[in-house]
Amino acid sequence: MLFLPCADHGLLVELDDREAAHALYTALAADPPEGVADLVPAARTVLLLFGPGAERAAVERAVRAVRPAPGGEAAGPLVRVPVVYDGEDLGEVADLAGVSPREVVALHTGTEWTVAFGGFAPGFGYLTGGPTELIVPRRTESRTRVPAGAVGLAGEYSGVYPRSSPGGWQLIGRTELSVWDPEREPPALLRPGVRVRFEEVR
Repeated sequence: MLFLPCADHGLLVELDDREAAHALYTALAADPPEGVADLVPAARTVLLLFGPGAERAAVERAVRAVRPAPGGEAAGPLVRVPVVYDGEDLGEVADLAGVSPREVVALHTGTEWTVAFGGFAPGFGYLTGGPTELIVPRRTESRTRVPAGAVGLAGEYSGVYPRSSPGGWQLIGRTELSVWDPEREPPALLRPGVRVRFEEVR
């Protein structure tokens, strides 16, 4: 565990891997140190943002005293994401996984995913917890435009594009569900800790 100052209002905690970062984030979210106003998890880090009166040394001591449970059980709300599984890369993902396209759908919908952290674009959640068969590499070439609502896979993650953007994930389907709406509170539907179930629609 490495502690790095972040300007005068934050502390970045660097962990060994995603599981350790997720476990620490889950523990801190349940019982944040005094003076911490916000937590931002990432792949191997947790950023603690200070509120007024926070003392860096006291926050660091509090974090060192945390004993997170391995893996950190997700306890966030459940979001159901309806998906039409007709993505351009569904066949390639099936080949990479050594299964049929229908089995890819069964694997993707048969697991409860968890948003580990956000990034890449506002509202983009990196979902973990999927089956090992669906751990596939990114495309060798990124697309210049991926439509909003595209559902993809990359490495150990699944995700939903919140808006049109370039992207290199393997696209397996699409959803009409809006995962990012600046007029909504909170704007992001897929926030860290949220549990996700993908459901096939035709």
